[in-house]
Order: sequence, then structure tokens, then C-alpha cells
Amino acid sequence: MTHFLARRALAEFVGTAFLVAAVIGSGIAAARLSPHDVGLQLLENSIITGGALVALILALQPVSAAFNPVVTLVERALGAVGNREAAVLIAAQVCGGALGAVVANLMFELSAVNLSTHHRGSGGTWLGEAVATLGLLVIIFGTARTGRSDRVAFAVGGYILAAYWFTSSTSFANPAVTVARMLSNSFAGIAPSSVLMFVVMQLVGGLLGYGLIRALYPNAPAIAADAAAQT
Repeated sequence: MTHFLARRALAEFVGTAFLVAAVIGSGIAAARLSPHDVGLQLLENSIITGGALVALILALQPVSAAFNPVVTLVERALGAVGNREAAVLIAAQVCGGALGAVVANLMFELSAVNLSTHHRGSGGTWLGEAVATLGLLVIIFGTARTGRSDRVAFAVGGYILAAYWFTSSTSFANPAVTVARMLSNSFAGIAPSSVLMFVVMQLVGGLLGYGLIRALYPNAPAIAADAAAQT
């Protein structure tokens, strides 16, 4: 592995770990602070997640800040990264997410790994995941297309905060985060039996997003290459 790729993988590992820690940790805190109001719990969870995303992308974008296997796969499809690079970055995202879940559990004095029993499975929920992922890709590449890569952090953070509310799935929109969230039986958790369909629908959303990006932005490969060149 080259030094360049190692730096990118480390950034993806650290960023995804902190992102998952923010999602799960804020969910645990919200459930404890507002035990009788699920709506308030979701509001607290969504605000912290959106804020953490903005901060993490701003800090790590000069190295690598996808934190999401679907985003990395679309970058691969657009030619911004090769097969080896994509595989390494996705592995770093998944491992980082798992670490973030464990750390969040331990911070709140729970078992390091406690599998979630929160089942999330219905046609509407699965559709919500496809919609959430599709929208996320359009936000990322559309913002970059306008030459405002420095604003991607705010666009993504704002979109995810909103998508927590307007999608039926509360917008996981990220396979690495989805897998990690099954490791915590807390507000933000997802039962292992629900993970597969969530990931499948995220990939469906990613495929639709790739097609829409190519249709909207004919120079999408150049956009993705420019984004990768910032690292």
C-alpha cells in the first residue's frame, strides 16, 4: 500500500469511527435525557449527526472524507479511484464504523458489543433508504459540480439532518454505518436481520444516483477526479 493510499484509508477509518460514535452516542444520550419523547430523541440524534458530519468532512476532506462505501463505489464507477483503492477505503470505512460503535457503547457504560433488537423492515422503510442514498449522492456531486467543494460539508450535514425526518428509514444511507449500528442495542441500532435489505436498498439508491449524476452532469468523471485530487 502506498503512503498516499494509507493516509486516505486512515482518514476514512477515523472519520467513519467518529461518525458512528456520534450517531450511536447521541442516540443513547437522547434516550436517557428524553426517555418519554421519541420525537425529541430523533431531533437530538439528527442535529448531532448533522453537526458531526459537517465537522468531520471539513477536517478530513483535504485527505479523504467519503465515510461511505456507496460514495466510494460511485467514485470507482466514475473512474476517480481504482479497484484496489476502493477496496482498501471501503474496508477502512467498515472497520472504522465498527470501532465507533464499540467506543460509543463503552462511553455510556454498555457492553462493547450488544446486538440490536430494533427491527426495521417494511417496503416503505426500504424505499426510504433508496431515496436517502440517491439524494445524498446528488447533493455531494451536485455541490462539487458547481465548484463549491468547500461547501460539501454543510450540504451533506444539512441533507442528512433533514433526511432523518423526511425519509421513513431515518436515512442510514451508508452500508458501513448500517453494519456498525447493529452492534448497539440502543436508539440508533438496527437488528442484524434488518441489515441486509437496508444495504441492498442503499446499493440500489447508489446505482440510481450514479445514473442520475451521469445524466445531470456529463462531466461527472472529471468532477469525481477533481475531488479525489484534493487528497
